[in-house]
Amino acid sequence: MNDFINSHLLSLKRNNFSFPEVELRTLLKKSAINKKEIILSNFDINNINKDLFNDAFKRRINKEPISKIFNEKCFWNLDFFVNKKVLDPRPETEFIIEGVEKYFKNKREKLNFIDLGTGSGCLAISLAKEYFSSKFIATDISTEALKVAKNNSKNHKTSNRIKFLNCDWYNGNEIFNVILSNPPYLNLKEYNNLDEGLKNNEPKVALYGGIDGLTYYRELGPILSRISNQDTISFVEIGYKQKDRTIEIFNEYGMKCIDIIVDYQQYERILVLMKKSRNNY
Repeated sequence: MNDFINSHLLSLKRNNFSFPEVELRTLLKKSAINKKEIILSNFDINNINKDLFNDAFKRRINKEPISKIFNEKCFWNLDFFVNKKVLDPRPETEFIIEGVEKYFKNKREKLNFIDLGTGSGCLAISLAKEYFSSKFIATDISTEALKVAKNNSKNHKTSNRIKFLNCDWYNGNEIFNVILSNPPYLNLKEYNNLDEGLKNNEPKVALYGGIDGLTYYRELGPILSRISNQDTISFVEIGYKQKDRTIEIFNEYGMKCIDIIVDYQQYERILVLMKKSRNNY
């Protein structure tokens, strides 16, 4: 390998990056003029935008996530614009989409969706691309997050079917067929132990779920109950080992868990909820 590659690999190793070769290859590819495969052992330095690479490398050394450096994150095979005002879409959240596909197999059906706490808009937009006859409402308390979501919706040509609302969850009384939510669920200890690169580059409001991590499930409980009927299905992401407590919370508001979807690590990640019949209260 040439001196350029070796010196940058050494710098990454000294800054305790676990996979320096992967890090460097990614930064080079993102900065490349010709987007062909990057081979470190035979790399042509003339194939990169040097100013772009140097800036990106310095920011990565300071632990800024690559997604924030290049303002791009892939979710459900779609590229989304991201910045420090929104949470990066996580692979685990794709299990919400898989859950929706399991319970709503007819993608031509006209459904009413609501995405509570949309962030970058990745859930609503990805599902709007799949369920092309459906209408969506996507809410967020952050005006800056909604700017990002609207921009992503425009880029993916779904703006005509997604209505974005700046509000705390949802204040209306409309009944929906499908409810989606990935609320903040880190507890105080988890948030304090979070990697500094994430903590400094993602909004606390999208990560921290209160001292026990359950604050927003308590807020969501009465909302889900209010905007559901007996046929509505809700898909709610939860944190590690939060299944029992979150099910208890939703049960208090007349919601029953009908299914639990596990993620890649076999963690219980998505609660599938329906409203109890009056006979079950």
